[in-house]
Amino acid sequence: MKNFLQHKYLSDEHLRGFERYKYNSVDTSLLSMYVMHPFWNWCVKYFPRWLAPNLITFTGFLLTVATFMLIGYFDYNFTAADEEVNPIPQWVWFVAALGIFFAYNLDGIDGKQARRTGTSGPLGELFDHGLDSYSAALIPIYIFTLFGVTDLPPIRMFYVISYIIFLNFYLTHFEKYNTGVMFLPWGYDFTMWGVTIVLTMTFFVGPDIWRQPVFDITPANAFLVLLVVSAVITNHPIIIRNIYRSYRDGTGKMRPFREAIRPLIPLVGLFVISHVWVVFSVNDVVTLDPRLLFVCFGTIFSNISCRLIVAQMSDTRTDSWNGLLWLLLVATGVSTFPFYSSIHVNFMPTIELGIVYAITAISTVAHIHYGTCVVRQMCNHFNIKCFKVREINRNTVKYK
Repeated sequence: MKNFLQHKYLSDEHLRGFERYKYNSVDTSLLSMYVMHPFWNWCVKYFPRWLAPNLITFTGFLLTVATFMLIGYFDYNFTAADEEVNPIPQWVWFVAALGIFFAYNLDGIDGKQARRTGTSGPLGELFDHGLDSYSAALIPIYIFTLFGVTDLPPIRMFYVISYIIFLNFYLTHFEKYNTGVMFLPWGYDFTMWGVTIVLTMTFFVGPDIWRQPVFDITPANAFLVLLVVSAVITNHPIIIRNIYRSYRDGTGKMRPFREAIRPLIPLVGLFVISHVWVVFSVNDVVTLDPRLLFVCFGTIFSNISCRLIVAQMSDTRTDSWNGLLWLLLVATGVSTFPFYSSIHVNFMPTIELGIVYAITAISTVAHIHYGTCVVRQMCNHFNIKCFKVREINRNTVKYK
């Protein structure tokens, strides 16, 4: 097991790049600047200095996972929106609201704690953004539960996750890969507050409120319109503008066009392959177990994102493909091959669902292995501990 966790994913070039790395970000969100940052600066004063920033980050991520599992336990098939079919205890919504609220705030406090304890560094940023890429796949599913499969069918859920949530998160890091600056999107803070408020309202009035149309517009459709507007109108044009300005002013990485768009290749691969599987599946796989299928796609997306984050932070060339996509491609080929439409029809849904389980399990193990090995390798290189604060006392180094 020890040798298994010592695989070296990072090259010497990666590590040298991390040594030179300097965090550079721009945050223009009014909510973030005038509300959240002052609040986090106040909160962090009550955190003990021995508490490692990465431990705060990881705790917030575990809260996200726990909230996802809690809602999934009571509403695995997205039927809680219909209280007559699947009445879900009211306390679940309140616990979920608390979970996402604390996860969001811990994600904002970890950086404050890092600067407060003098432990800021590339590992913390990589750890933070890497876990965020996984959370991006889990948090939207909270909202899907509110609308249910009646108002928000699984195929539409798939499009929301892929072409809005995943794309928004990834383009921010694609932008940094080419500009060298992390332009923090406005939508993140509003989204996290929105999810918290919506879950809290559901606790008081029940999920049925989200199925009542207003001016003949269902809340599910309003939700989709809001996502599209926030992404396509307020986020994507800004990313394009920032990249254009970095080339115009010579302030970015100034990569040739083919190198600049290289990070998009694995993402497009994920979109194309997953889209083919969902649309041409013999058994309509997206309806068999949408929750697990989204986790499967989200895990692969997180792995693609983490590799891009490693490349942009170390200023190295990013991967043009992701090995987990070969696994997904094989699963898609098997599940969409016309041969299966004429024989073993009664067994095929079970077989295809088994494929989803297998791909999800393999991808999860592979992704956790990648993240664990990268963190261990960086800790060894920088002589630090991931979950401990290093205190330097003259000629000795101690970990508390």
